[in-house]
Amino acid sequence: MAVAVALPASQRPVSMNIERLFVTLPQGEIHCAIAGSGPPVLLLHQTPRSWDEYRDVLPLLGARYRAIAMDTIGFGDSVKPPLAAGADSIENWADAAIALLNVLEVERAAVVGHHTGAAIAIELSAAHPDRITGAVLSSAPFIRPRNHELRSGGPPKRFPVDDVDRVPDGSHLLELWRLRQPDYPEGDIDLLERFIVDAIKAGPRASEGHWVVARYVMEPRLALIRCPVLLIAAPGDPHSYPSLGPLSRRLPHATVVEIPDGRVPLPDQLPAVFASVVSTFLDTVYDDQS
Repeated sequence: MAVAVALPASQRPVSMNIERLFVTLPQGEIHCAIAGSGPPVLLLHQTPRSWDEYRDVLPLLGARYRAIAMDTIGFGDSVKPPLAAGADSIENWADAAIALLNVLEVERAAVVGHHTGAAIAIELSAAHPDRITGAVLSSAPFIRPRNHELRSGGPPKRFPVDDVDRVPDGSHLLELWRLRQPDYPEGDIDLLERFIVDAIKAGPRASEGHWVVARYVMEPRLALIRCPVLLIAAPGDPHSYPSLGPLSRRLPHATVVEIPDGRVPLPDQLPAVFASVVSTFLDTVYDDQS
């Protein structure tokens, strides 16, 4: 059953020191940002964003938890290996997340993923049940079997999101802006500028990351999840909101929370309410396991 939550009166972030680290993994150098102490929670961003998606969420979660936001390989300030067939996959990105937890000496953690990050969180929960205490799947996609032809035949020339041709006059940046603008709150220039910065850093992965999600064989992995699950839904997100029903049916033990006025950039659009919903879930997870 879905639970709607009221928005807090203020969205001002809490002041807290955020530590920025570069960590060397077998996959390469990974950038992450950490706030607070306590039970660990790993935050995973959507394509083509970075840890910046959780910039205002980190200090809020850090008040009670050790909140770790990582840049997925190929995004943000993490290593950007050459694009190669099979190198970018949800499975490989999940392996890098586990490698980061190993280096940070985190034995078990909760995981929060938004859009692409939610797909990675699903794989983490399925592949490493001994490492994941609970999973928050925010605006998670549901990859249906009809996407299988993408894996066998390869993607078509264009992905409908974030796929533009780079041109010398820079007008492709305006095209990126216009493609994303309908999914963002009207007039919110700051959020769109933050998206553009991350899209520039991602380069061709700004669109390729969406194909990585489309190629992921998700459904059998959902059946392997045993940890507590929270599904966060944004009714104003036309890309992910239709997936809520199929996901909740396949994860019948999951709690569902709908955030009014939530749109595609939910964590950085409404950081206070997002952090509040996540914290409430994490409190229950860690209380049950103590």
